[in-house]
Amino acid sequence: MPEDDKQPKKPPVNPYAGKWSAERPEDRQYDVREGEYLPPDGSEKKQNTAKGVGAGLVGIGLLLAKFKGLLYILFSLKWLFVSVKLLAYSWTFFLSLGIYVLFFGWKIAIVFILVLLTHELGHYFAFRNYGLEARLPVFIPLLGAFTAGTPPKDLEQDAYIALAGPLTGLVLGIACYAFGTITHDAFWYASAYICAFLNLFNMIPTPPFDGGRVINAIAPVLWIAGFILFIVLAIALHISLIFIVIIGLFGLPSVIAAFRGHVDPRAAAMTNWARARVGAWYLVVLFGLVFLTSYAHVAVPNGFR
Repeated sequence: MPEDDKQPKKPPVNPYAGKWSAERPEDRQYDVREGEYLPPDGSEKKQNTAKGVGAGLVGIGLLLAKFKGLLYILFSLKWLFVSVKLLAYSWTFFLSLGIYVLFFGWKIAIVFILVLLTHELGHYFAFRNYGLEARLPVFIPLLGAFTAGTPPKDLEQDAYIALAGPLTGLVLGIACYAFGTITHDAFWYASAYICAFLNLFNMIPTPPFDGGRVINAIAPVLWIAGFILFIVLAIALHISLIFIVIIGLFGLPSVIAAFRGHVDPRAAAMTNWARARVGAWYLVVLFGLVFLTSYAHVAVPNGFR
């Protein structure tokens, strides 16, 4: 046998194999045993997550930059939302306004309701000034409004809280009169008169008026004279009998109690000097309202309704 035939023959070269080979590659990362799990490399996933977070932050930044003007306006109008909430706190405000429009026309109704609102806010902020809890005003159609709050332990403070309503009304009336002087518009004079008259009527020294609460700190026995004064004024001003009866139901029991000698327990802590201070403030507000009512009295202008 020839010597060449004894050597093993090499397999023929496969022309379609190209650079591929059935031999095992030298890269050890492919060295996986049977049944063994090799987790994929997480670097690519981390890169995609970082890119997604970055894109999200960029998007949020662009959105804030686009709407920063709108956000600025919304924060600037915070006082407007507070005002709307203040007015919308009680549905009785809108109910009273609607009824006043039906009876007096929209101009007088708006003036009337704003005078009541200003008056009651005077009470509200006086309560808060003394650190007492208070609720926003509640309106009673055709009867007025009231502000409920925690009664102070000091009767002098209670008197000042009662005076805060008419005093605030006096300031509003003076402002309306000043506008009338500047514009020579009878509407403002009429508004000042309405404001002064309503607050002056509330100074009658008998319950349930503010004047009655003030007099309670001075001498509750004066409620009897105040109640008689109320009846006389109601008849002279042709006030509805229903209004007189309702006020009588609220105030007459306190008047009768004062006539029998019952007094507020807080009155024991009132000194003569404290009574003098309360009486002085009562007279200042009373004369201010009388003065403004006499000067602002005008005939209701045409078209005021």
